[in-house]
Amino acid sequence: MVSDLYGSPEHQLFRRTVRKFVQEELKPRAREFDAAGRIDKSLYRKMGELGMLGLRYDPKWGGAGLDWSYTAVLFDEIGRCDNAGVAMGITVQTDMATPSLHQFGTDELRQRYLVPAIKGEMVAAIAVTEPDAGSDVASIKTRAVRDGDQWVINGSKIYITNAATADWLCLLAVTDPEAGYGGFSQIVVPTDSPGLSYQLLDKIGNWGSDTGLFFLENVRVPVANTIGDIGRGFQQQMMQFQDERLVACVSTTAGAEELWEATRRYCEERIVFKKPLSKMQVTQFKFIEMLTQITAARELTNLCVRKRVAGEDATKEISMAKLFCGRTSRYVADTCIQLHGGFGYMKESVAGRAFVDTRLISIGGGADEVMIHYLAKMLGF
Repeated sequence: MVSDLYGSPEHQLFRRTVRKFVQEELKPRAREFDAAGRIDKSLYRKMGELGMLGLRYDPKWGGAGLDWSYTAVLFDEIGRCDNAGVAMGITVQTDMATPSLHQFGTDELRQRYLVPAIKGEMVAAIAVTEPDAGSDVASIKTRAVRDGDQWVINGSKIYITNAATADWLCLLAVTDPEAGYGGFSQIVVPTDSPGLSYQLLDKIGNWGSDTGLFFLENVRVPVANTIGDIGRGFQQQMMQFQDERLVACVSTTAGAEELWEATRRYCEERIVFKKPLSKMQVTQFKFIEMLTQITAARELTNLCVRKRVAGEDATKEISMAKLFCGRTSRYVADTCIQLHGGFGYMKESVAGRAFVDTRLISIGGGADEVMIHYLAKMLGF
C-alpha cells in the first residue's frame, strides 16, 4: 500500500498486530468456521481487547479516535484471513451496524449498545434488506408504529449477516408511510426481544458467516432506541453504506491479491508437459493481466481512503471503486480457478472458495447496476 497513507510507525505496528491475529486466530480455523457456519463469538472479544472494533470511534465510548487509514490497514489484513465469510461478519460489526449509532445515537444508547460492541462483548447486525427490497432501500415495508413510548414493529428482513450471533440489530423501518424519504427510522432492536425470530439461509459461498431471515411480529422496543431523529433513518443509512462499501473494496482487493500470490505458488509447483505451469507464456500473461487489475483496484481504493481521511465527500469515487473492485475480484477468482484446473473446482481449493465468495461483492451493499445508476445521476445523465 502507499507509504504516505500507511507507512508511519504507528500504522506498521498496528498492521503487525492485526497480521498476528489473522495468522494465529483466523487462518488456522478458517475451515472450522466454514463447518460451523459462523465465527466463534469469543473472537469478537479478542478483537475488542486488541482495539480493533472501534478504530474511528470516539475514545469516550472505547474507540481509538483514529482516521480511515487505520480501517484500511485492518481490512487489508483481515481480507487475507482465508475466509471471506468471517471477514464479512467482522465488517458488519465495525462498519455496517455501528457507524450510525456512533454518529447519531444518544449517549444512553451508545453506552448500552455501542460500548459493548466496541469491546466485543456484544455482536451487532444490520437489518435493512427485505424479501421485496434490496438495493432499492426506499421500498422496504417493515413498519414501526408508535404506541406511547414504544415502537411496535412488524415485518421481515432477509440476508442478514451475523443472524445467529447478533445481540442487537440496527434495523431500518418505516415510521411514517406518508413522509417519503423522511418516513424511515433506524432503531436498535435487541435480538432477544419477544416476537423476533430468525431462520438461517443456505448460501453458495461465504460459509463462515451466519446469514438469516428475521421475522418481527409485534416486537416492542422503546422509542428511545431510535438512532438519531425519527424520520432521518434513510439518510443515515445512506451515509452508513459508504463505510460498508469502502471496507468491502479494501477487503476484497486484499483477498484478490492473496489469491494471486497463492495461485502463483501453485503454478510454480504444478508440472505440465514437463515444466512448471508458471513457465508457460499463456499463464504468465494471465498473471500480468490480473496483477494490473488488482493494482488499479488498490489505487482507486486508496484514492477513496485519502478523501475520507481528508474529510472530503468520496461518494462518487467509492461507488466507482465498489463497481471496479467487485468485478476485479470476480475476474481474478475465475482466472485462478482455471489455472488450478480440476483441483480449483474442489471446495478445499482457495480458488474454488474464492470463486463462490467473490460473487457476492457485486451484489451486497449495492449491486453493480445500482452503483452505475448512482454514478450516472451524479454525472448529470
